[in-house]
Amino acid sequence: MSEDMRLSDAERNEAIEVLSEHVRTGRLDIDEFGKRSAQASAARTTAELRPLFKDLPEPHPSVLRKAPPAPKDRPQVPVRRFGPGVVPIAAIIALLLFLTVAKTWLVFVLPVVVALAMGSRTK
Repeated sequence: MSEDMRLSDAERNEAIEVLSEHVRTGRLDIDEFGKRSAQASAARTTAELRPLFKDLPEPHPSVLRKAPPAPKDRPQVPVRRFGPGVVPIAAIIALLLFLTVAKTWLVFVLPVVVALAMGSRTK
């Protein structure tokens, strides 16, 4: 996030809530909390808010957390398209299955399924 990005009221309120958490855990005393919460209330940009949390461990306001790196573009994997010869090959395979192992006519549905799948993949 850019350092000169303007803060919203919600982001300033979140910063004050996080400072309160540091008071509860004993990292800040009440006087330091008062000073930092006044500065957080007056902060207009993330650059003005960042020094208030520089010496404090997590938690930090979400506006100060580093944004996750943008996903790199994934390399385009070429889509492999089967040619028109795949349907006759499926018919031959169905015939061989029928004559050898599967003695049922349902194997002849295979070329139909392949033809339908091929039809749905064309643009």
